[in-house]
Amino acid sequence: MHKKSIMLSGVTVALLSIGILHAQAAETPYYNPANAASSTGLTSGYELFKTIGCPGRGILETPCAAPVAPVAPVAPKVLDSDGDGVIDGNDRCPGTPSGAPVDAQGCELDGDKDGVVDRLDKCPTTPPGRVVNAQGCELDGDRDGVVDALDTCPTTPAGRAVNAQGCELDSDGDGVFDALDKCPTTPPGRVVNAQGCELDSDGDGVVDALDKCPTTPAGRTVDAKGCEMDGDGDGILDNVDQCPTTPAGDRVDSKGCSLPAVFNLIGVNFDTAKDTLRPEATVILDEAVAILKRYPGLKVEIAGHTDSAGSDDANQKLSQQRATAVMNYFIDKGVEAGRMSAKGYGEVLPIADNAAATGRSKNRRVELRSLN
Repeated sequence: MHKKSIMLSGVTVALLSIGILHAQAAETPYYNPANAASSTGLTSGYELFKTIGCPGRGILETPCAAPVAPVAPVAPKVLDSDGDGVIDGNDRCPGTPSGAPVDAQGCELDGDKDGVVDRLDKCPTTPPGRVVNAQGCELDGDRDGVVDALDTCPTTPAGRAVNAQGCELDSDGDGVFDALDKCPTTPPGRVVNAQGCELDSDGDGVVDALDKCPTTPAGRTVDAKGCEMDGDGDGILDNVDQCPTTPAGDRVDSKGCSLPAVFNLIGVNFDTAKDTLRPEATVILDEAVAILKRYPGLKVEIAGHTDSAGSDDANQKLSQQRATAVMNYFIDKGVEAGRMSAKGYGEVLPIADNAAATGRSKNRRVELRSLN
């Protein structure tokens, strides 16, 4: 009896359960082959189990856990360590200072391509190919303000003024820089010394370019033309002029003294009884040549004289020979023959007493006599 009760209870439970399910199925179909989640629109095969329960489970077993919605993958965070707007993966210059403009590679701009970024470049327009310093400016080795690439004189001493080519100024163009030129206004084309001053070869204070007498002896006083002074204008320089106040227009001898009408060539001697000039006579004769050349219009007679020793005829002949010998000497020295004549006077015009040896010595003479 007890067993029957138990069996009855089990059947009752089962029937009760079926009734409940039936009641539920009455409200909603237990099985609906339509399935919007299926790719075919129908529930079949494995999809049947997916719809009714879990694979391998009965319909009354514990249901599967609700499906978890897929989580969208999280994109990795993009890094830009130096904050320059170029991500680290593309940044070739990852340590760019904050705020510095960069190119697409994340490197600072270098507008003139000199290797110094614009942020540090104090000379941002350097021409291509120039060598620059850390500030981006071209090198200027001698610090004259002209960059080495343009400096024709790259070793200019410090502090010197230079031109656009970097060379020191030479205002007068004499080849000596102004910094060393003691004569900075030398006229063009003049020859100068190391100090930039014109040459003055004879040291008389008149530069060679203006010196009409470039071989003036040292210490002599000169005029503006560099020639020694001749105060009386007689052609004899003051330093040797023994008659410095000769009247204007007078002809003078080598000492600057007025020539007499008859000029005795004292010291012009001959071998005894001959017309052969003694060697010491040439000094006196050369002075006479100088006088004749100084006054090219002067015409003279060369007069020969003897003492009273010997016959008158012999003395006349000897005096003529000696006068001619002197004239020939003058001609040989370049004096025109047409300006001269030679005449022997013998013993007839003594200037001293022939009775004494000293008198006879004075009477043996040659004179120049002015004819105009």
